[in-house]
Amino acid sequence: MASLEELWGKLKAAEGSKSLLKKNLTETIYNELMDKKTSCGGTLAECIRSGCENTDSGTGIYASDPEAYDTFGAVLIPVIKDYHKVTEVTHPPCNFGNLDDFGDLDPENKFIVSTRVRVGRSHKSFGFPPTCNKEDRIKMEELCKGALDSLEGEHKGTYYPLVGMSDQVKEQLTADHFLFNDKDRQRNFHNPNKTFLIWVNEEDHLRIISMEMVR
Repeated sequence: MASLEELWGKLKAAEGSKSLLKKNLTETIYNELMDKKTSCGGTLAECIRSGCENTDSGTGIYASDPEAYDTFGAVLIPVIKDYHKVTEVTHPPCNFGNLDDFGDLDPENKFIVSTRVRVGRSHKSFGFPPTCNKEDRIKMEELCKGALDSLEGEHKGTYYPLVGMSDQVKEQLTADHFLFNDKDRQRNFHNPNKTFLIWVNEEDHLRIISMEMVR
């Protein structure tokens, strides 16, 4: 695996690259960040590796873990501003909206068959894929399972680990589109009505899905 110095050399040599990483990682910022590390072990190399190995990418940089946005903010924040075309990076206030404001979107019941809302969430104490190892994933799964087992009411459900899953359960989850193929790595949880689903260790950390059949 290429060292940080080698990655930096590849990026500098990529004269035709139009990535946001190439644009925003100057020599000065590189020297400022090269020796920094997050408490999860994230380094500048892990943030820029993809963009340096693939200089034709549009963005070229990924946060190694939640702390990276502060530790490597000198390059990540300008990239975020460029990507979203904003002058300030601030988190908007929480606003789930009012369902009554939508009204009836399909009054004649002709078009809407079902709804699905999917969001991604991360554990604060764990790194993202560049720094998250197998032991971290196992610990994260244990914490998630403990939290999911405590749910009550309409959210109460069953957790399905991949290890030890019967063929029958696997076939049913695949038929429900909750499990996709033998290479899947996520574990999943859902309630009996199959309207609330959580994938554990999928992409970053969690995928939370709410579904409802309209007709």
